[in-house]
Amino acid sequence: MNELSEQEVVRRNSLQELYKLGINPFPPEAFEVNANSEEIKNNFDPEAENYQDVVIAGRIMTRRIMGKASFTEIQDEKGRIQLYFNRDIICPDEDKTLYNVVFKKLLDIGDIIGITGSAFITQTGELSIRVKSYKILSKALRPLPVIKEKDGKSFDAFTDPEQRYRQRYVDLIVNSHVRDTFIKRSKVISSMREFFNAKGYLEVETPILQPIPGGASARPFITHHNALNIPLYLRIANELYLKRLIVGGFEGVYEFAKDFRNEGMDKTHNPEFTVMEIYVAYKDYNWMMDFTERMLEKVSMDINGITELTYGENKVDFKAPFARVTMLDSIKEYTGFDLNGKSEGQIRDICKEIGLNVDESMGKGKLIDEIFGEKCEHNYIQPTFITDYPVEMSPLCKKHRENDQLTERFELFVNGKELANAYTELNDPIDQKARFEEQLKLSEKGDDEAMFIDHDFIRSLEYGMPPTSGMGIGIDRLVMFMTNQESIQEVLLFPQMRPEKKKAITTDADFMALGIPEELVVIVRKVGINTIDELKEQAPNKFHQQVCGMRKKLKLDIKNPSIDDIKAWIEG
Repeated sequence: MNELSEQEVVRRNSLQELYKLGINPFPPEAFEVNANSEEIKNNFDPEAENYQDVVIAGRIMTRRIMGKASFTEIQDEKGRIQLYFNRDIICPDEDKTLYNVVFKKLLDIGDIIGITGSAFITQTGELSIRVKSYKILSKALRPLPVIKEKDGKSFDAFTDPEQRYRQRYVDLIVNSHVRDTFIKRSKVISSMREFFNAKGYLEVETPILQPIPGGASARPFITHHNALNIPLYLRIANELYLKRLIVGGFEGVYEFAKDFRNEGMDKTHNPEFTVMEIYVAYKDYNWMMDFTERMLEKVSMDINGITELTYGENKVDFKAPFARVTMLDSIKEYTGFDLNGKSEGQIRDICKEIGLNVDESMGKGKLIDEIFGEKCEHNYIQPTFITDYPVEMSPLCKKHRENDQLTERFELFVNGKELANAYTELNDPIDQKARFEEQLKLSEKGDDEAMFIDHDFIRSLEYGMPPTSGMGIGIDRLVMFMTNQESIQEVLLFPQMRPEKKKAITTDADFMALGIPEELVVIVRKVGINTIDELKEQAPNKFHQQVCGMRKKLKLDIKNPSIDDIKAWIEG
């Protein structure tokens, strides 16, 4: 049972009336515009009398219906602009149907229209378009949320995150700041592309469905390919394929990739996310730190015009250079323990001593990562490179040139969160195979995030990969920083969500079982209450007014319920 609200019924009736008038509310032909709201606002000159032949289209957002002259505000991609409708201009002949009936009675907020007209300044000083003709381009059958304002306060705003993320299309219509976030997201990626392309690096595409989920330590999504009769994985990283291209002779490659990890969800994690990975031959991680900080400084300037940004309660400055701290120095600073030369058992004991929960499946690398994650990383508000990770934490990274217990790796932390990860890449196939075999041992101990052995990748290294540095950066988190958003869902157009709960079907008999007289059930439904759960959420006084008002509107010869009756229905 899918009951329509009163407004939805009215809009469908208007739709049928338009058809009866010979008007197609969903015309197939193109409507070519020659201007947008922002352009007109920025460039209109009353003295020059430009924009006298404007063709513009947009969604109706407000309406002030008067006698033979009315005002409407439409919204296009660039913003809003006011339209002035005059009956005698639109309908110069005897037939005034297009104004008196179609415009005044059959159009609604949310409808999309195209107009031709001329720009002018009203007597109140507002830029407007005097409409010469208009055309319905799409009839909206559902009403938009209408934000009401009184005494400087907003009411009925479309702010509930559950609704906003699930119905992003409505969110983008009614909350203009949301569109700005995603425009900035696009600019972030464009800025990075400019930086890479200027250096001659090649943008490429690598497989999303992979026979081995390599390049990171993470739990993958798995599926089955029927024709090949093999398991396939959604990629958790694109690293190993990009390094194959370095083997093949490209000296700089990068990819903006969708990656997938079958892990938990929170304000900074989504199972589907965007990452940029870049690999450059004949470079090391020191070069990559310089490269990364210059890139982020450029992105910040391109997006916001400054390098210092506000993120939550903190000021974060992306002005290069960034601080550099080794991981073991950081752990020593914030825990007092020096892990240099410590065995796995000793580090496990230290974890327990400082109150961390660890288990036997965790190897030395994961134990160290746990200490750093719990005790250190949240301290790094300003962009900081954490460098020189223990070898057990980095199975794809080259050993440190001065200490073979460490690797030439850095992670960039901003506001206590990892933003980028980079290596001097391991290109020794014998060492790489041994590292993979260590990961296999962890897997056998129960670590379901340990890396698989990729024999083809090892084979590629055996043909020779030049010295290379690679870096991956989380685009979603970077956009969060650049737009001051604390939740990853705010920078994903369509974040992953649980399936929408279907409303339980409520019959007339169910309503009557609560004490609602049969003749009043139709009124309850007319005011938009179609389930018991919806009824239970009503405020008694407001609901009483709605029911009594609807009875009067429908001219039903029945008695109004009392406020006590209403309370009994809601509480029943």
